[in-house]
Amino acid sequence: MNAGRVAGKVALITGAARGQGAAEARLFAAEGAVVVLADVLDDDGETTAAQIRASGGRAEYHHLDVTDESAWSALVADVGERLGRLDMLVNNAGVGDRRGIIDMGLRGWDRVLDINVWGPLVGMREVAPVMARGDGGAIVNISSVAGLTGYDAAAYTSSKWALRGITKTAALEFANDGIRVNSVHPGTIITPMISDVPDELVRSYVRVTPQRRAAEPEEIATAVLYLCSDEASFITGTELVVDGGFVAGGANLSLDLRLREIKEVSNA
Repeated sequence: MNAGRVAGKVALITGAARGQGAAEARLFAAEGAVVVLADVLDDDGETTAAQIRASGGRAEYHHLDVTDESAWSALVADVGERLGRLDMLVNNAGVGDRRGIIDMGLRGWDRVLDINVWGPLVGMREVAPVMARGDGGAIVNISSVAGLTGYDAAAYTSSKWALRGITKTAALEFANDGIRVNSVHPGTIITPMISDVPDELVRSYVRVTPQRRAAEPEEIATAVLYLCSDEASFITGTELVVDGGFVAGGANLSLDLRLREIKEVSNA
């Protein structure tokens, strides 16, 4: 493989067994990183890591429940000791839940917040000292356009806003140690995570996306790689939105489509 944009560095990517996380793992490996894939989907994770190795990359898979603090501590300590460094963390693991405030009990909220907020928080807490002892590092938290707007999934939206806020706080706290922290906010992506979302709802999101399509996982991965690379050396505490224009103009496009429908009905 070519030297690459993150050559010689070590990346820990959660939720890396499949979908967007797997795309990130493949890209980071192709760009020269040693990739530590972490997930609870062990069969998929082992398969993805093996595919990366078969392509000439360096990758290993580890089981990690991001809600388990002791598991985080053990994994980070192991990686730091065996590989000698840890340069990049991508907090990609997440879970969705489309229920609203009235329909969702606190246990449901706890599950979403545990995975989407406390998991990344613990991850940052564990890797920061290891990065600080080295040459610094880069952390990317995968939020969502739901972390920039109002959305129809109460706990999920709240978790993505919280992750956005924690990202900014961490960027300030870790700056003196040479650690950059940013968030990526994808729009609609075709991954297994949306397999339970009704097709009509997915089509609705695409309709109000100015580019009129969903993203491919690889398009998100390139944004994550950029923020982890030296090309983004003066970027920290910010959001990178990868949404085909959804946040910029989705509301206006939705209104325009609705007005057209009304006009068509009135002219019928």
